[in-house]
Amino acid sequence: MKWQSPIAPGLSWYQATLAERPTYPQLDGSTSADVIVVGGGFTGLQAAYQLAADGVHVVLVDAARFGDGASGRNGGQLGTGQHWWPEEMEHKLGKARSLAFFRMAEDAKSHLLDFARAQKINIDFTPGQLSVAHKRNMEYTYRHHADALAERYDYPHLSFMSRQETAERLGSSHYYCGLRDIGTGHIHPLKLLVGTAKAAAKAGARLYEMTKALNIDRADGRIAVETERGTITADRALIACNGYIQEHLEPKTAAKIMPIRSFIAATTRLPKALKILPGGESVDDSRFVVRYFRKAPTGELLFGGREVYSADDPKNVSKHLHRQIVQVYPQLADIDITHAWGGSVGITLPRRPLVDEIMPGVTSIGGFSGHGVMLSNYCGKLYADEIAGRSQDLGLYRDLEIPAFPGGERLRKPLLFLALTWFALRDLI
Repeated sequence: MKWQSPIAPGLSWYQATLAERPTYPQLDGSTSADVIVVGGGFTGLQAAYQLAADGVHVVLVDAARFGDGASGRNGGQLGTGQHWWPEEMEHKLGKARSLAFFRMAEDAKSHLLDFARAQKINIDFTPGQLSVAHKRNMEYTYRHHADALAERYDYPHLSFMSRQETAERLGSSHYYCGLRDIGTGHIHPLKLLVGTAKAAAKAGARLYEMTKALNIDRADGRIAVETERGTITADRALIACNGYIQEHLEPKTAAKIMPIRSFIAATTRLPKALKILPGGESVDDSRFVVRYFRKAPTGELLFGGREVYSADDPKNVSKHLHRQIVQVYPQLADIDITHAWGGSVGITLPRRPLVDEIMPGVTSIGGFSGHGVMLSNYCGKLYADEIAGRSQDLGLYRDLEIPAFPGGERLRKPLLFLALTWFALRDLI
């Protein structure tokens, strides 16, 4: 019987196409470590690998199986830069900080690919990404963005696409123009996740699945993480739960990171005669409620686009996503959907990652706001680098001001739902 996640709906195409997914034991009894990591996604496992490789005694726990959260169920797109385009960040943070964040994202991209290569993880990397505009009046903004990256950020890999070129590269005339990025690409995220867990275990990290952290506290100079079947004490702790953070575990982080549900459908293999995405690029569009899609190396269309701004699971995910597929590709009206799944994406109010010291020795990292494939992995590495004294780059995120969502525990989710529904309606204008 196929494993069904208790925290995210639907069997993913990623899991269905995975040759092997090892299991790890539950923690049974109390133990101690130099560092305790809570969360077995990209951030936590990458940190555990780097720490163990440095000779640090590290214990990692996750409430479900590794890959049940966003790290194993996302769209697989690497992207370029942060959530905000660099020229937008210049207005908010200044040119120097914007450039530093862009370079960090490029380092994150290189690190991911280098790590997979060094650990011999076949992540199905496919180069190329298309960012496309769903409104006619966005042409100037898209042209300016390509020029800005080439001239001010030393990134020559982005080119503007006319409506005709956009249609040819998509196999659809649904969008008005776009950008082609040949300096990035897309991957099979669950293969990376499984490979990272194997690397961490091989390096000496003690990994535990199905081990829910119930409480974290500090007493007598040590940090104690209580689980259902034992307590872990350590000198330091990393909370890497992202969109799955629970208020009972760490309310400060939960107030600043909001989970939104995002869903993906996989179709049967596309007929080659249709010439959909003939170059193999992944795609994201300009909607606030973004649609993102790509063709798998084996020919299936993986299409994400229906977001729900709460922790509740919507009904009839396949039907809604099929409708969006047909809006972009009318020629796929009769295509069958084989898999539909979802998960929680962690966002912050300003859509910038959160790095916060919530108590002495305890760091919380998350809120990657849709750019987690690259940045979450890299932040895990930077956490270990900071402990080893190799780098202080994580401080770039720590210096950002990330406010709590308004409304408190009772009202912030309804308020966010109303606000983002309004933005979704603007997509239609």
